[in-house]
Amino acid sequence: MGLLDFARDVGRQLFDTDAEAADNIKQHLEIKTSGIKNIEVEFDDGVATICGDCDSKATRDSAILMVGNIKGVEKVVADDLKAPEPPPEAPPEPEETFYEIKSGDTLGAIAKQFYGKASKYMTIFEANRDIIDDPNKIYPGQKIRIPSE
Repeated sequence: MGLLDFARDVGRQLFDTDAEAADNIKQHLEIKTSGIKNIEVEFDDGVATICGDCDSKATRDSAILMVGNIKGVEKVVADDLKAPEPPPEAPPEPEETFYEIKSGDTLGAIAKQFYGKASKYMTIFEANRDIIDDPNKIYPGQKIRIPSE
């Protein structure tokens, strides 16, 4: 997940001008994540480039989704956002699917699609607490992760 496309005109608004974007995105990451050190952010015409050292792949993926779901961000470049490779004897991290919310979607409907039960919507919500503040407030174009069962 080095470069991801996002919907530029949807999401949480953190900046009004490109000049303030990088600092505001960096501050947002520092507040919302504790597993990234040496965070650097550049922003140019809708493209956010983030660099730093993550404590895990999950933290890296979360940071990319957080930045991509900011209004005004169209692409996220994270080639220099590093996460350690797990040791060979470590169990593999569970696979996650990334999903772009469409008009009319609810977390319940998404849970039914992926898990067969709408009641598992909280599994999706809990996996995306850094992106979704309220399970009833999702929007088309937002990208979320769907954890494996």
